[in-house]
Amino acid sequence: MHRRLPPLNALKAFEAAGRHGSFTLAAEELRVTHGAVSRHVQALEAWLGVPLFVRHNRRVVLTEAGRSYLAEIGAALDRVALATARQLERGQARILHVNTLATFTLRWLIPRLHAFQRAHPAIEVRLTTSTVPLAELAGPYDVAIRGGPDSRPGHVGQEFLTEERIPVCSPALLERLPLDNPSQLARHTLLHAATLPGIWPHWLAAAGVPDLEPQASITLEHVYLTLQAALDGLGVAMGPTRLVADDVAAGRLMLPFAGPALPARSYYTYVPEARRDDPVVRAFCEWLATTA
Repeated sequence: MHRRLPPLNALKAFEAAGRHGSFTLAAEELRVTHGAVSRHVQALEAWLGVPLFVRHNRRVVLTEAGRSYLAEIGAALDRVALATARQLERGQARILHVNTLATFTLRWLIPRLHAFQRAHPAIEVRLTTSTVPLAELAGPYDVAIRGGPDSRPGHVGQEFLTEERIPVCSPALLERLPLDNPSQLARHTLLHAATLPGIWPHWLAAAGVPDLEPQASITLEHVYLTLQAALDGLGVAMGPTRLVADDVAAGRLMLPFAGPALPARSYYTYVPEARRDDPVVRAFCEWLATTA
């Protein structure tokens, strides 16, 4: 079917002038001259055969025909703009900003992220790591991963991965110094994370050896450093069970004791309220839950 359509520039000029009630403001929005807007509107009125504005010295007022036409044209241009934006997005990667914890990122998220990217090739995930409170984050984010459960105003929180902590070490270390019971940790080096200073005393008490003195202790800044040191045979670390599962399955780390396993904070996604219905955010959070 052949469509009778007036010039698009004339429609744009009319819609902007009608919305602002001013040819001058319409010209500023469209980045053209006042005269260009006036000529476009005059051409549209001639094409339609009806006046759309009543001109005054410094302002214009829509006629009844103009008001009716503006309601239709404004909605139509909005639909055109939305359809155009969606079409452009199909050819461009959508960026998803995720702020997460360093150890979780290195030990769990990055080894699995390829699966998300294969399933969602149009989404570009940009990861940053931090432990600071969400209210103090300097950069924007669509999803934050932190421990929980916590009440974080302005966010929707959802648990996706539980966690426990238990000692781990390399097979080579066990060959040199077997560990048949917790008391034998007195012959070993214990690896401490500065971010979790009380975790070893807590575990030793739960294991029935609260006064145990190890042969040596080494304190490192982050949990992921203690796990790397354990992989290298430097000592025994307190391993988050989910974050060492791949190494245990591959035989790179071992659990010398069946227990006790200390309860730890679960991993939660925290999504700003404004992002909760974003389909890209939803796809990432659903993937996390499914993968976990």
